[in-house]
Order: sequence, then C-alpha cells, then structure tokens
Amino acid sequence: MKLGARVLKTGIAIVLALTLAELLNLPSPIFAGIAAVFAIQPTIYRSYLSVIEQLQANIIGGAIAVIFVMLFGNHVFIIGLAAIIAIMIILKLRIESTIGLALVTIMAIMQEPGEHFIEFAFIRIATIMLGVLSSFAVNLVFIPPKYETKLYHKTVSVTEDTLKWIRLSTRHASEHTLLKKDIERIKERLMKLDQLYLMYKEERNYFRSKEVLKTRKLVIYRQMISTTRRSLNILRRLHRFDNDFQHLPEETQLELQGQLDGLITYHEQLLLKFAGKIRPNVELETESTEAPQRKELVGRFLHQVKQDQACEEVETYHFLHLISDILEYEENLVHLEKLINSFQTYHQKENTVRLDEIEDER
Repeated sequence: MKLGARVLKTGIAIVLALTLAELLNLPSPIFAGIAAVFAIQPTIYRSYLSVIEQLQANIIGGAIAVIFVMLFGNHVFIIGLAAIIAIMIILKLRIESTIGLALVTIMAIMQEPGEHFIEFAFIRIATIMLGVLSSFAVNLVFIPPKYETKLYHKTVSVTEDTLKWIRLSTRHASEHTLLKKDIERIKERLMKLDQLYLMYKEERNYFRSKEVLKTRKLVIYRQMISTTRRSLNILRRLHRFDNDFQHLPEETQLELQGQLDGLITYHEQLLLKFAGKIRPNVELETESTEAPQRKELVGRFLHQVKQDQACEEVETYHFLHLISDILEYEENLVHLEKLINSFQTYHQKENTVRLDEIEDER
C-alpha cells in the first residue's frame, strides 16, 4: 500500500484544524476536523477555488439553519427540510461539491440551539471555516506533485503497451482473451491520463515568462494523448477483425503489417525526440522499407481483395475502417512531430532542464 501525498495532507490538515480549534477554545473542535477533510484538493488552484466555494456553502448552510431555527425550531423534520432547501440553492449556484459541508454546517448549528443562539451559530460557522482554511494552508505549504513528470511517464507507458500489442496482433501472436482485457485496461489508463492532463493544466505559474512555455507543453501533451488514442483504435480494429485479417492474402497482410511497423517506429522515435534522446536535426524514419506509400494503400488493397478469391468470405468494409484509422494515425503523428520541432526550436534550453528533472525522477 502506497502512502500518497493527498492522504498525508489530509491527516496533517485534520491535526492542524483540531489543534487551532483547541488553542482558540472553540467548542466542538471536531467540526473543524470534518471541514478539513472536505477542503483537501490535489492542486493549489483547485484548493483556492474550493475555499471560495466552501465559504459560500458555509454561509448558505449557516443562514438557512439560523432562519429555520428561529422560525420553526429544531425538530428533526425541520432539519431535513432545511437540508433540502440548502441543497436546492447549492445546485442552483452550481457548486455541488460543497453540499456535504453545507449539510454539516446545518446539523452543527441546529442540533442544540440555546439562549445565545446567534452567537452559537456564528462560532459553529467560524469553526468549520477554520477547518477549510487549515486545509488550504496545508495545500500551500506542501509542494504539489510534479504533474508534468507523472503525465510524461504515464503517457509513454500507455503508448508503449499499445504499440507492443499492435506489433503482436499484426503477426497473429496475441492471445485473444488477454488482449481483450488489456484493451479495457488501456482505455481506463487513458481516462486517468486525461485527468492527469487536467491536473497539469490547472497548475499555475507565478512568472509570466513561463506561461508561453507551459501553453506549448500543454498542446504537445494533448496531441501525444490524442495520438495514443488513435493507436488504440487501430488495436481495437485488429482485435475485433482478427479472423477476417487472417483470411486476407498474405501479400496484403504483409503490406498492412509494414504500414503499421513504420508508423509504430515513427511514434517511438517521436517519444525519444521529445525526451531529447534524438538530435533535433535528425530526420525520423516514417516509412517501413517493405511498405508502399500510404496514398496507394487503399487502391492496392481493394484491387487485391477483388482479385483474390480467398477474400470472398471477408467483410471488406471492415478493413476500410482499419485503413481509415491508419491514415488518421499517421496524420496525428505528423502533427505531433511539427509541434515537437517547434517547441524544441523556441524553447531548447527550458526543455533540456525539464527533461533532466524527469530523468532524475525516474
């Protein structure tokens, strides 16, 4: 079991909130600890937004609790009605993530109103806000994880696994059931990769000079993920139509295999080039020596299918989809190379420093 940064920050935020509440002699400091749990966020920017939203939810919950107690009392049904009203207002304001904290505020205030109810309600609201601010302080103090480093390594890992399966599939060496399960895993990893990309995108630079550099990196990473997704589409086609693929003429199979081998090699070289392991002025290998030009691929493929009687049982349009995916994959690779070339031309020094940090993390 791995102890993540967010788990550690949550524990520290709870300790800080409880300690501050006890030092200020606030009654029921446990509410500060509960509020601290709701406010922990993975990035400083999200933490800032969370404080604003949690503050709104705390005030809404506190105001509703005070009004309902003064007008109707604190019967359990009244507490439930107050909670419903609070939820409706929060949904209207589109800050759904704060519903939990608002309900905690309502129950904390309405549970035991006394003679000095207004003062009691204010103290409860302040106690809960103390927990939220404690979490924000912890997020500021702790160095956020290096999302770019994680994004780079996970993108490379997902891409390499996908390309390995494509190589095996074109040679009919993949095990059908295992490949099916791994395709689902790769899809899940790509979804997590999208989330990690958003985390990196939300990281804020404190110097304007770094903003252009960050923007260019975001464009490259977005294209890298998009290109990997295109390669996954090819893998899914190969897996789904594997039986039809084996009935194609051997020459046609070798042509498709050559096309994909060339594109896979091209993709791998682009990853190495972005990592600074290939000199910027080196021309990358984009074609397999045994593969025809991709512009000729559709015509030659259809011509061979019509000529060979062995293809009568094959659903030809399946391979039109595959060829379309291959061409689209190539377009994404070409665009990715242009982005990498542009980035390395204008940000060569900064890119070298960043890649050194990435290698150190490994």
